Amino acid sequence: MPDTFSYPAEIECDEDGRYVATFPDFGWGATDGATVEEARAEAGDLLRELIAATMREGADLPGPSRAGKRQLLVAPPVPIALKAALYEAFRKAGVSQRRFARDLDIAESEVRRMLNPDHATKVATIDRALLQLGKRVTVTVGEAA
Repeated sequence: MPDTFSYPAEIECDEDGRYVATFPDFGWGATDGATVEEARAEAGDLLRELIAATMREGADLPGPSRAGKRQLLVAPPVPIALKAALYEAFRKAGVSQRRFARDLDIAESEVRRMLNPDHATKVATIDRALLQLGKRVTVTVGEAA
């Protein structure tokens, strides 16, 4: 399970003069912008969708590779990073949703919502679920790029 969900993005200028952002770790998806800054901002939205789509498919999230010299590290929005951490910890634990719900003393439908990347879940709820799975959330704040 990755301990971070920040992935390296490649931003290149295409033949039309637009800046195209891709995430090699995922192998699919692209977004663009008129400027490098716009492409960088769009890359965060793309990363959110790449993570969410992988979760919807029930596939493993790729581990982030190290950013190369021509790449920039993009962090996903905090809510999807927390959902991804829960998703990966839940999959690794190998428990059923029913059993996990029982362990948390909540309805199974709530577990399904917690694992749904498109459903808003309170941070405290995800934190509690991660603790049940033997994980904890830590926060690091850095300089804005």
